[in-house]
Amino acid sequence: MAPDPTDLLEIALAEARTGLDEGGIPIGAALFTADGTLLGRGHNRRVQDDDPSMHAETAAFRAAGRQRDYRSTVMVTTLSPCWYCSGLVRQFGIGAVVIGEARTFSGGHDWLAEHGVTITLLDDERCAALMTDFIAARPELWYEDIGGVPA
Repeated sequence: MAPDPTDLLEIALAEARTGLDEGGIPIGAALFTADGTLLGRGHNRRVQDDDPSMHAETAAFRAAGRQRDYRSTVMVTTLSPCWYCSGLVRQFGIGAVVIGEARTFSGGHDWLAEHGVTITLLDDERCAALMTDFIAARPELWYEDIGGVPA
């Protein structure tokens, strides 16, 4: 039986809150098997590690270690994956992505869907509130993270 995507999101949401508590950007992710076994979890650590490549999905992917095949794995993330993280999903053939919200940022999830990745967009209010509050409090850090400047 497939796990409830909302249950899987809880781990990513806990990671996002940890990132915020550490002074970073509150985005969390986790990689699971199709049956819901946790392979790896992580959060955006760009600020904490002074590493622009340490996005939440990247951290979860690295924490999962090597897998023989990623097609049956599920990447769960609190925010629509950026192009960098969408590329990671495509490069390794991750079969499904569960997204907490895409209101505050809509990355490459439509592109992923066009290339056969199963996308589940939950539109979770907690994820949206976490990002909305963060963007209001730290716009300079947010715009640095997405490679843009405020309008």
